Amino acid sequence: MTEPAGPDGLPARRLLLVHAHPDDESINNGATMAKYAAEGAQVTLVTCTLGEEGEVIPPELAHLAADRDNTLGEHRIGELAAAMRELGVTDHRFLGGPGLYRDSGMMGAAQNERPGCFWQADVEEAAGHLVAVIREVRPQVMVAYDPNGGYGHPDHIQAHRVAMLAADLAAEPGFRPDLGEPHAIARVYWNCVPRSVVEEGFARLRAAGGNIPFEGIASADDVPGVVDDAEATVAVDGTRYAQRKAAAMRAHVTQIAVDGPFFALSNDLGQPVFAMEYYRMVRGQQPAGRADDLFAGTEV
Repeated sequence: MTEPAGPDGLPARRLLLVHAHPDDESINNGATMAKYAAEGAQVTLVTCTLGEEGEVIPPELAHLAADRDNTLGEHRIGELAAAMRELGVTDHRFLGGPGLYRDSGMMGAAQNERPGCFWQADVEEAAGHLVAVIREVRPQVMVAYDPNGGYGHPDHIQAHRVAMLAADLAAEPGFRPDLGEPHAIARVYWNCVPRSVVEEGFARLRAAGGNIPFEGIASADDVPGVVDDAEATVAVDGTRYAQRKAAAMRAHVTQIAVDGPFFALSNDLGQPVFAMEYYRMVRGQQPAGRADDLFAGTEV
């Protein structure tokens, strides 16, 4: 289903999400993406790297890793495409094209200094690639990370910098007119999870006890973007799309193991899969109280 086009011929509601690696989108926003795609909104995902430095979970795929065949990035292109099929998202792109920016590894790793990694990218140059997308799809809403990238990963921090700068530059008539007509994004949100929601999710996980296949249970500190409840200004109810989100996460087979309402990354520590997804508005005007729609009050 596609929403009726607005006066410019584009779908009435248009959402842009900016993520660092394949799999980040499904963990953070899978239910949101599935919901809006199912409702006919234009959902565009821009992923900044191929996630080449990720740790591989299945032993039979361990050869893909950066210290062996170094083909994980190419493999993860396919995983991302499979995840987007599960979510019903047809517009997914890599910043500047697949492989332009390489995964930088965790903060402090030697890979942070590698030429061509995203952490070493010129921020304005990288933002220019995103400006081209913004001016093409003309989103009313953009979702990105907070300044710490949620948990301090260099690629997440850089994705925040690039997204926020691109949102500014896309609206400037004097910046790169060759990239299209200026466009101002009405709303910018950062991914977040309210502290009470995290605590309740881990309580459920602990109650499941030995009924999960993971080595242990993570802690709230392992969840990116935890904030005080009042800071989460939008709660998108993705309950109807929880299975699609889980399926999208399973598609990222090298990175995520899913068991019912829980999942684990390569550390094999269980975390809750959240069907309610939360956002902190940092630009734009929003109705009073916690909203349930990223577009609430915007002109379409």
